[in-house]
Amino acid sequence: MSDVITETSGGILRVELNRPSQKNAMTAGMYTSLAGIFKEADKDEAVRVVLWHGAGDAFCAGNDIGDFSKNPPGPDDSPQSALIDAFIAFEKPIVAAVQGVAIGGGTTMLTHCDFVYAGESAKFKLPFIDLGLVPEFASSFSIPMRVGHLRAAEMLLLGEPFTAARAAELGLVTRVVPDGDLLAAATATAHKLVAKPARALRASKQLIKQAWIGQLREAAKLESREFSERLRSAEAIEAFTAFREKRAPNFTNLPKPLAAE
Repeated sequence: MSDVITETSGGILRVELNRPSQKNAMTAGMYTSLAGIFKEADKDEAVRVVLWHGAGDAFCAGNDIGDFSKNPPGPDDSPQSALIDAFIAFEKPIVAAVQGVAIGGGTTMLTHCDFVYAGESAKFKLPFIDLGLVPEFASSFSIPMRVGHLRAAEMLLLGEPFTAARAAELGLVTRVVPDGDLLAAATATAHKLVAKPARALRASKQLIKQAWIGQLREAAKLESREFSERLRSAEAIEAFTAFREKRAPNFTNLPKPLAAE
């Protein structure tokens, strides 16, 4: 079965991440699939709204480390950058339902959604710094824009987990609902949006985004280049090695960086 399942009904395109045994961790193939899905959905008049969720007990645990190590993103053309571009250009509403964990990209991808409903037991984490990496999906711009510098620093520089209630307080989540009501709540909003005038809805989303869409694209470009550099750094190598060896990383006495780093 596919790692990404889609179904269109009544103007709603349901997109489900479908690797429940891996907490829906993203592979390069999933990024490519999602990019294609969103690009096609933007052109398809039968699609009015996207409803996005994960299978099983998680939304998305970020990158699949094994696949990520074999298929590291480059500074420009990569499956990740293709999806980022598709998100930034997407002109129709996206409604997300977040259950369980949303880690790394599982959280930063949500910044491109228009409605985010979280189950009350959902947990969020942005662990880029602990992996020797930097933020992605233009979150170095979108998160400070939403929550302010101090709160963004707490989220991105400490990388500590936070609850659904905290995410709602920060403005990263539309509403927190009981876990059992999560998909129903997100679906209800998708149906409300389908009933709206489609062209006015699309134009309104474009107007909401127009003031900062250029800054999102620039942030994504800068992040992509820095992310690629960090992947080759001694810090990232130690972090990923420690992860595979199931030990705490040691960032002291690492080799000095090359001049290009």
